[in-house]
Amino acid sequence: MAQKSEYPSTKKLFLGGLAAGAVALAVSLLLRLFAGGLFLPEIASQTLFSLTPGQVESQAVGTLGPIAKYSALVGAVVANIILYGLISLLSLGILHNKLRLKGYVGNAIQSSLLAYVILLVVGVVLFAFAEADVQTKLSSIRLIAIFLVPSNIAFGFILSSFYERIPPGRPTKVTEKQPASKTEIDYKKRLLLRAGIASAVALPILYFGLGSLISPRQAVQQSPSLLLSQFQKSSKSKPSGFEDPELAPLLVSEITPTDLFYRIDKNPIVPVVMASTWKLTVKGLVTKPLEINYAELRNMPSVEEFATLECVSNKIGGELISTAVWKGIRLKDLLEKAQVMPSGKYIVFRCYDGYDVGIPLERGLFDGSILAYDMNGASLTAEHGYPVRAIVPGWYGMMNPKWITEIELVDQVYEGYWQRKGWSNNAKYNTHSFIAIPGNASVRQRFSGLAAVSGVSGMVTIAGVAFAGDRGILKVEVSNDGGITWKEARLKDPLSPYTWVLWTTQLNLNDNKGNHKLTARSTDKTGNIQTAELADPFPNGAMGYPVINV
Repeated sequence: MAQKSEYPSTKKLFLGGLAAGAVALAVSLLLRLFAGGLFLPEIASQTLFSLTPGQVESQAVGTLGPIAKYSALVGAVVANIILYGLISLLSLGILHNKLRLKGYVGNAIQSSLLAYVILLVVGVVLFAFAEADVQTKLSSIRLIAIFLVPSNIAFGFILSSFYERIPPGRPTKVTEKQPASKTEIDYKKRLLLRAGIASAVALPILYFGLGSLISPRQAVQQSPSLLLSQFQKSSKSKPSGFEDPELAPLLVSEITPTDLFYRIDKNPIVPVVMASTWKLTVKGLVTKPLEINYAELRNMPSVEEFATLECVSNKIGGELISTAVWKGIRLKDLLEKAQVMPSGKYIVFRCYDGYDVGIPLERGLFDGSILAYDMNGASLTAEHGYPVRAIVPGWYGMMNPKWITEIELVDQVYEGYWQRKGWSNNAKYNTHSFIAIPGNASVRQRFSGLAAVSGVSGMVTIAGVAFAGDRGILKVEVSNDGGITWKEARLKDPLSPYTWVLWTTQLNLNDNKGNHKLTARSTDKTGNIQTAELADPFPNGAMGYPVINV
């Protein structure tokens, strides 16, 4: 006669819930990857960022960069798995004696329903706090209600399979612990084996699936740009004053390679937009509202321009700055087709990922403001806004939205996603200088091939970039005595009025023994001198001199 198995302990129930929850999340992630489903941890991490105060977000981005968002996503995945463990305790522990469903199928149905209801409630709460209009929220809730079904059915049946010998009723009285029987030991081994197999299947799917979401493969075929090719050929001749071989990496990466171009946005997972179904709507205070598809946009008269983007969260000397050559249409050409009404004052961009931002109409009518579809000689990558993004020279990166789907003309100042979190709505670039050679400043990440510098002496080459948006750079000065004396650097002609400027000089560091403190300052073409007063990025962008200890 077979021995009756003992009721699983709380620890065993929780362990089984974790393993079954990992399988459920793997199913949900596969649906997200191949069927466009909604992935609850992704929604949770996005909602967390939307609720994070701007100052806290600035510190997180400044310290961790994109890792801040990825950490939130991974944390949401872990929290979701733990929630499944707790659901297992609730379903097969606390509620087991109170519900009529018993046996393998009964326990599976009970656990699936309970998990579905709890996670649907979590999803509804997350969408309630999300940055989106009511219609979008209702549509998202309907979708999450559909896509939670397969994953939670998987959870219930996998979980029930771990405890197929579970007794029909749980003892209500705690008895003195007895020595484990052979049947109980075998049962524990089977539980661990099955949970281990489930985890071994689920965890690689989660690992590689999340990696695929964070860095999706590009579906766009890249092709060389005539303008970029011509520039690269012409750049082989060194500009006057930049003949030093040590400066070669600076010249080579004056246009930042696309894979080195910084990326900061509100998304832990890169939005993927299909150009075949994408449309751009122009509405609001316009006489002729428009709806234009990707092919029509690319067939409009185009321009190519060099422009630098810098994130408002960038610290002094930070790496959140890059330069590219962009191709697209002038924003004013599209607005002329739509015929903006006299009452129009602000241009509001709305994006596929729910992001929104507004710029003054006069800035949108500026020749340099474009809707870009190419970057560095190829179609935009998903990370940088494919199929269409805005380039608005003179204004921090947050005013240059990606994945644009709608443009609306309004009659008043508009505060966008980051502005509602406290960031400046008058987001003009501050005047900045960066020291890339020597030292180990973060900005060096934007230049491939810079050699490490462990020590300096004698006549030392100092070099870097300076940027002031569309105001341009008049001069850069360098000091090694705390700003008592300054030496003016040599400037390379910028690629355009909208890009950073390369600069270099040499200083004799033999007159100071030990460590040297190098600093730089820029003056823009309006006469505005970079301030020495330090200020954190939030809310108007960082200020102060870069300082390098060598």
